[in-house]
Amino acid sequence: MATTEDRPTGLSGIAEWRRALYEAAAEREGELFSTISGVEIEPLYTAESVEIDEERHLGYPGVFPFTRGVYPSMYRGKLWTMRQFAGFGTAGETNERFRYLLDHGQTGLSTAFDMPSLMGYDSDHPRSLGEVGREGVAIDSLEDMETLFGGIPLGEVSTSMTINCTAPIALAFYVCVAESQGVSRAELRGTIQTDILKEYIAQKEWIFPPEPSMRLVTDMIEFCSAEMPKWHPISISGYHIREAGSNAVQELAFTLMNGFTYVEAALERGLDVDDFAPRLSFFFNAHIDFFEEIAKYRAARRIWARELRERYGAKNPRSWLMRFHTQTAGVSLTAQQPEVNIVRTALEALSAVLGGTQSLHTNSFDEALALPTENAVRLALRTQQVIAHETGVVNTIDPLGGSYFVEDLTNRLEAQAYEYFDRIRALGGVVPAIKENFFQREIADASFRYQSELEEKQRVIVGVNRYQQADEPELELLRIDPALEVEQIARVRSLRERRDSSAAESALARLTEGAAGDANLMPLIIDCARASVTMGEMCDALREQWGVWRETPVF
Repeated sequence: MATTEDRPTGLSGIAEWRRALYEAAAEREGELFSTISGVEIEPLYTAESVEIDEERHLGYPGVFPFTRGVYPSMYRGKLWTMRQFAGFGTAGETNERFRYLLDHGQTGLSTAFDMPSLMGYDSDHPRSLGEVGREGVAIDSLEDMETLFGGIPLGEVSTSMTINCTAPIALAFYVCVAESQGVSRAELRGTIQTDILKEYIAQKEWIFPPEPSMRLVTDMIEFCSAEMPKWHPISISGYHIREAGSNAVQELAFTLMNGFTYVEAALERGLDVDDFAPRLSFFFNAHIDFFEEIAKYRAARRIWARELRERYGAKNPRSWLMRFHTQTAGVSLTAQQPEVNIVRTALEALSAVLGGTQSLHTNSFDEALALPTENAVRLALRTQQVIAHETGVVNTIDPLGGSYFVEDLTNRLEAQAYEYFDRIRALGGVVPAIKENFFQREIADASFRYQSELEEKQRVIVGVNRYQQADEPELELLRIDPALEVEQIARVRSLRERRDSSAAESALARLTEGAAGDANLMPLIIDCARASVTMGEMCDALREQWGVWRETPVF
């Protein structure tokens, strides 16, 4: 082996360095030197191997193409919104958790709904048995939503709601609660997820076929553009695509193609792109491959800005901005040695911050086992606060900008995303590709490759396929009291008995008639909410008109 004295000086370039020095040193055997997406990583990046076009690829923060951030001052002006996801049991229990998080420094609310609410069934429906309040809060009616946000001034907080096929109904409930507080819909700030395309691609929580579902999404975009100018009517979500097993390139490409599809649907409705594009938002996953995630966010901003300006003709610079929420990766959490998840979450959150996120949720270390305890969720929030106030990473904007490695990786992810765009457009677009099971097959293949790499120990998961620990101590977990389901069922049945049946039936009949036509359904859904029509009843009316979607399985 060469000593320091033996090493050549005055190397003429990276190729000579590699030949003279690097290849004489053995690499670790058996592990992959590639990103999770399979992008091969070189041992060294220099100005000789990476071309950086300052104007085309970088620019300045707050300036097209926004690679370096959407705002000129970024975190020197305002920190990201710390928005911890919360929801379990009944509206009363979740209201208490909201208040707890706000008291501990959370700066925005984020609502998780239970499976019956996500799928449009009331809590007393037979299909809801055993699922009420289990993985989110049970919301059957406007009355429940009033309890959920009781004592929380909606004119002063920003609220996010993770709900999709029943998103119009949840938004209607929220609007009505705000109005009862004396807050106009025009003043409401927040985001509702609404992204139904990613449900067909990945999360599998849909009710209706794609076409009427897209109608509902476009209704919401149109309604919010006119009535709720501070509200984001859709959060175009790559998070669930990633959680389903995709890699970073697929998350980037599929999410952006879904976004383009929503833009095109709104344009076909006759809306001006600059009337709605500034209120579109995104939601990305922060996985464990640190630099690939940072590059993904930077590439996403650049692609969105270019496509909105050049393909869709947006003139307002705010239409070019990709603002996004990030959540650390649930699939990276392990049930084995769960305290190690604290480390994973911290690193994933740091990648989101270095990548320029606008809001962030950090997963709790016990979430591979159950919904988080108060102690675990407080520690997750403290993780964000330490990054914000102790690490110094917020003191400069895009601190990794100009890194040969990060710039090369950003460019390569961007190029691979465009390859996917071409493939999807060749199939006729996102909806035809869904019906062809294109996305499902691509994700399944990526997931299979990753699992194979784990089983071959080419990739290491601490505590799972290396550094295992026997006889791990049990954690104290959050357990949902089964009595809460009984209480929620009694509550929704009582509502039906107490309400004005004539008003409820009349509002529901108007919604059914509207669904058969082509009018915007949001005003009719809000009327139903005010008349105490339940979420399940509204969804049943729409099911009757539109039917339900059945996917062809992919094996």
